[in-house]
Amino acid sequence: MDLHLNGKTALITGASMGIGAHIAETLAAEGVNLHLTARSADKLETLKARILESYDVAVTLHPLDLATETAPAALSEAIEQVDILVNNAGAIPSGDLWDVCDAAWRKGFDLKVFGYINMCRMFYTKMKSAGGGVIINIIGNGGEVLDRDYIAGATGNISLMGFTRALGGYALDDNMRVVGINPGPVNTDRIYTMLKKWAEKDLGDSNRYQELANGYPLGRPAHCREISDLVAFLASERSGYTSGTVFTVDGGISARTSIV
Repeated sequence: MDLHLNGKTALITGASMGIGAHIAETLAAEGVNLHLTARSADKLETLKARILESYDVAVTLHPLDLATETAPAALSEAIEQVDILVNNAGAIPSGDLWDVCDAAWRKGFDLKVFGYINMCRMFYTKMKSAGGGVIINIIGNGGEVLDRDYIAGATGNISLMGFTRALGGYALDDNMRVVGINPGPVNTDRIYTMLKKWAEKDLGDSNRYQELANGYPLGRPAHCREISDLVAFLASERSGYTSGTVFTVDGGISARTSIV
């Protein structure tokens, strides 16, 4: 399937590792030129070198902290044109109401919740003025499962789900599209850090984290490609009538409800 993305330009936040890095490589394979931003300049440089070894695309790096108030405006000034914005930066800490202190809660929201909102505020107008584009918010199924042991993430993610639907509902009127993806557990370092924390709390031994992972559908987290391929499709004209909705990719975890 030709996604007709060749020659497009994408800005990906949180691109230095994990899902963000896989999204960058997947879009590069489709011929998309990249602007990549994250806090770690070294990791961005490593990713850029890996992409340029395999794909004939332009890769521009913007190492900065999106939690700072001026970062979205700085990116907008530095980047002339964007067809695709992937908001991916941010990790809200796990824990119950008493585990997550006020400072950690606010730090997670500043980067992810307000970070996404501010990036959309800045780039929606820019993309609309240039003829249109696509914004994809990587959110998380914590906004659907609503687990008390991930209460900050549940609160932040459900806020971003509402934001995505509200902004995307009329976006096609502006030749824009805004969609979200709710990954469940994904095979990145972050999920294993969380599993070890939960194993320590619930099982008394962080080394028993694999017992928790075995409870996932198929006994594993999602492969990163199972998320990044969906990003590429949603960014393409093949998905041209899709806006104001959120896609959940969690193997059915959020659908495992019971009438009992």
